[in-house]
Formats: sequence, structure tokens, C-alpha cells
Amino acid sequence: METRSSLSRSLHTNRGLEKLEPYEGKLSCTVLRGEEGSNALDLPDRPSDLEQRDGRGVRAGNEIAKHFAGNNVDVIIYAVEKSLDSYKFNLLHCKQTFISQLKSGALGARTIDEGAMDEKSGMNFSEYMALLSGNTDLLDKAKLEKKIASLEGERKSFNKGKRDSEFKLEAKTGELRNNTAVIEAMTEDWNRFLSVVKTDKEGNRLNAVRVDGVSSSDEKVIGKRLQEIARNATTGGLYNPVGELYGFPIKVVSERMLKEGLEFTDNRFVVEGNYKYTYNNGHLAMADPVAAARNFLNALEKIPSTIDQYRAKNKVLEKEVPQLQEIAGKVWKKEDELKQLKSELAALDRKIQLELAPPTPEVAEKENDGQEVKPDTEGVRNVPSQPTEEAPLIRSPANDRSPSGNFIADHVVIGRPGFNVRDECKPKGIKM
Repeated sequence: METRSSLSRSLHTNRGLEKLEPYEGKLSCTVLRGEEGSNALDLPDRPSDLEQRDGRGVRAGNEIAKHFAGNNVDVIIYAVEKSLDSYKFNLLHCKQTFISQLKSGALGARTIDEGAMDEKSGMNFSEYMALLSGNTDLLDKAKLEKKIASLEGERKSFNKGKRDSEFKLEAKTGELRNNTAVIEAMTEDWNRFLSVVKTDKEGNRLNAVRVDGVSSSDEKVIGKRLQEIARNATTGGLYNPVGELYGFPIKVVSERMLKEGLEFTDNRFVVEGNYKYTYNNGHLAMADPVAAARNFLNALEKIPSTIDQYRAKNKVLEKEVPQLQEIAGKVWKKEDELKQLKSELAALDRKIQLELAPPTPEVAEKENDGQEVKPDTEGVRNVPSQPTEEAPLIRSPANDRSPSGNFIADHVVIGRPGFNVRDECKPKGIKM
């Protein structure tokens, strides 16, 4: 009995191809010394099968391709153009590309566009159905809808960015206005302070603080009284006056605070003008009476540095506000294009609806070489079939079609021998 290996050797002496599968339509080949290419009549279901079908022709050791074909192998797949064969091939190609990217770690760079049409991603299903139906209006409609959806998304993003800019513009304009008001009020307080402050021979400002109930002008005595007020005062959240400095009232406020789960009263001092000014957040130096007495003079001397901080903020805001105004005042420039596309889509949709509408019962008469042919646009009528000796006429079951049309029904005709639909009013046509 001849073995498999001996059979292969004997076949090699006669031909270079060997049929492996015992059924038709599944041709493949075993490469012994090499081949120049391969041909396939169908498409497999898995990408791995499509790659495996290339066989050993695309692998190392193909001497024929190396020496006589420029080290190239032609892999030919037969498919019908503009059919589901090409759709299936593109689907397999996309699957294989996805698997390769997944294995190589390049999946992060993959982009998916369901509506794209190119050699890499192919077409989407609706575009294939439009081509297969032979009605390019459906494809034009799909393209218009895609453009309109893209423009509407762009307009939505533009409007969202514009609203955000308007909100930011409103907030920053209000902040700029408030900062300007604060600068003006603090400048007024500072000028008022400079007009009444007294200095010594060296130019140092004198601390002319006065506290209610204290007649002495000694800073140490005044500081002790202020420390006593800081320990014992309870104002219930109200600002109570306790003295003044160059006409600016000095006030104390008691605030309830929580620290480590315990509630206590925190007394804070302010010197009041157009705004309330504090030094050390309003807390007195409890260990030094002189420093406690100078707290309010230090608070007023901080006014220029506070004004400089607000002016620095305004410089930044003055640069941002014009930019936001320019963005908020922009108008989307593609509004006319979107309206034009929508009008084109509406016109195309009306055209498609008219084409897909059920046909009216009309009979068109044409004369061709003296013969009169009346096509039956109403479809096959429900008339009992009678056997006849003549060849059957080809009938088109138009009444079985869906309103949107049927590609197969338009291109495939079915006839049964021995049966004919009789129409007494219709003259005989050409025999087929």
C-alpha cells in the first residue's frame, strides 16, 4: 500500500499542486519546493483561517518565489465587486488588524470610525446596503447625515465653549469691578490716615491709641487693658467699640470656635475704616503689653501692601477680560453651511420617499419593431395557473417586494415550467 509520503513524492513528479479537501470549492495546495501564488474561491470565517490559507508560500523556503518571482507571492482572492464578499473581506481584515494591534500593544493608537470609507476600515453597513441596492441616493443621504451630525456636534461644542467663556467673563468682570472698588476705598482710608498721623523727630509714626476706661497714654498700661479685654470680653458675635486710633474706631468681636472637639470663645480686634483691618488675624500679643498696644497701628500700616495685592490681581484680570470678550463675541461661521446641508437632505429625502412609494396602476405602451409590450407594474395577480405547452414566461413578483425595494427580486427572476399566468387583455410577448 502506498503511504502518504510516497504519494506526495509521486505527485511532485507530475504536478506541484495537491488537492487536500475531498469537497468542491475548497481548493488549497501543499507547497513542496515553492509556488508563485495561490488562488482562493471563497472567504473563511476567521482571520486566522485567512492567514493560514496563504500556506507555506509566504514562509521561508519558497525557492520558486525567491529565484524566479523576486521573492514575491501573489495571493489572489476572488470576490464580486460591490457585494457582501467585499464586505466580508473588509470585516476579516479589520478583525485581523485589531488582533495584531492587540498582540503588539498598539491598541491605544487605534481609532474607530463607523462611518468612514477607505481601504483600511471599509464601509459601514448602511453604505454597503446603499451600494448593493443600486440606489446611490441612499448613500448620498448617509453621507449628508454624517456631515450634518458632525457639524451639529461642532456647533454644540462651540456653543458650550462660548457659554463657559461668558460665565468666566461675567465672574472676572465682577471680580475686577470689586477689586477696583476695594482699592479706591482702601486708598481713601490710607490717605485719611496719613493726613492725621503724628510722627516723632525721626519720622516714626506715633501710636496714639486710646482705650475706653484708660486715661493713661502709656503703651504698657493700654496693652494690659487690651489683654484683659481679650480674655474676658463676650460680645455675642457683635462688634463692640473699645477705643480709637486717629479717629479709626477699635472694636472687639467674640466668636465661638471649636478646637480638638472643645468649644471656646475667640476674641478678635479690628480697626475700622471703610473696611475692617486686622494685624495677626486680630489676635493680640498676650505676652507683651507694648506689642498688644501697637496691634492697631500695625494693622493700618498694612493698607499699602494690601492695595498692591489687589492691583496685581487687576493686572491679570485686565489681560484676561479682553480675551474672554473676544471669545464670547464670536459667531459660529458654519451655520449657513449647516442650513444648506439640511435643505439638501430634506430634498433628497423627499426624492427617496417618492421613489419608494408604491407605484400607481398605469400601463405604459411602447412600440418596438412592430410589437406592443405592456409591462405589468401591478405584479403577479392572483389568477389560477393553467398548464400550457408553450415555454413559460418570466414573471417578476413585484407585489412581494417591500416598499423599500429588494435587490435580489430586481435582479433574479424565477419561472416554473408548465405554468403561466393568463391575461386575456395582454398580447403575447417574446418567447424566452
